[in-house]
Amino acid sequence: MSVTKVPFGRMPDGAEVSLFTITNVSGAACSLLDYGATWQGMRVPNRKGDFIDVLLGFDTLEDYRRQNWYIGATIGRVANRIGGARFTLDGEEYELFANDCGNCSHGGKIGFDKRVWNAAIEENRVVFSLFSPNGEEGFPGNLSAMVSYTLGEDNALSIRYFAVSDMDTLCSLTNHAYFNLAGQGSGPVLEQTLFMDAEQFTCIDPAILPTGEIADVAGTPLDFRAEKPIGRDIGSRAYRMDAALGYDHNFILSHPQGGVEFAARACDPAGGIAMEVWTDQPGIQFFTPYDLCGLSGKGGSAYGSRAGFCLETQHFANAMRQTHFPSIVLHAGDVYTTETVYRFLAK
Repeated sequence: MSVTKVPFGRMPDGAEVSLFTITNVSGAACSLLDYGATWQGMRVPNRKGDFIDVLLGFDTLEDYRRQNWYIGATIGRVANRIGGARFTLDGEEYELFANDCGNCSHGGKIGFDKRVWNAAIEENRVVFSLFSPNGEEGFPGNLSAMVSYTLGEDNALSIRYFAVSDMDTLCSLTNHAYFNLAGQGSGPVLEQTLFMDAEQFTCIDPAILPTGEIADVAGTPLDFRAEKPIGRDIGSRAYRMDAALGYDHNFILSHPQGGVEFAARACDPAGGIAMEVWTDQPGIQFFTPYDLCGLSGKGGSAYGSRAGFCLETQHFANAMRQTHFPSIVLHAGDVYTTETVYRFLAK
């Protein structure tokens, strides 16, 4: 196992951004940036033994800074949407930056994805840390966050999140990786398959904000309990799929709470790369962007329609407005901790 560090660019204020690469003995490699604590690349073997980069991303810092798709980034303080860009906590109302149809999404105007994190190399992992002061983006409390990426010899990447605050606040972190198991830049992911251990999902309004209603996946285009191609039902107009131009829905995982459990599996039948998702989170946001606006990715790859998919492990969006959703309140002095594992294998 080895970890390397090379320069990747400089921020406008002169801060240096670095690229870290963890490589295991088999040659699988995970690349990371301290800009946004971003998962920049993942090279794993396919059925033939060829190493394929299955993560969408960019070759330059400038490309990361100009895009607004959160590609590969750590999202915080709160992943996904907060309705009305405001919330009430301990009797006080807090106003946030409205950056998504009147709602606050993915931390606001300058979320954790746009910050340069401190980084440390520890054997087979890279640990990123960030301080978010009281009032940043409208959130209360001085919050210290940490994200660690650990690559195993079994080609499994563990992402662990930690946070602590000196005031009651909100905290719900995730990673916004976009996967294409045939290889980044290889074209649409519609023939790649997905299994999700989820019997229910949270219904959304036209702005993709959860309404509070919980529905069964049975008999709907959102039923992935039997593995099926991502594109089979992606053109449906049901359950606001027309507003999302595909899938942008939170699935309620069926696994018991408390431990890191199997949650989902995706596969590229042609090349044979499969990915399992294990998590202790209650939900997964499955997102299939219709068109990545002609973005040019790594190696000059053109990211067009359905170029990747996201499986963002998370607490449910709009949890502060829906009290029956799992709470995203982090109480002063408590330690926020969660883990998600993406395990890659060839079939």
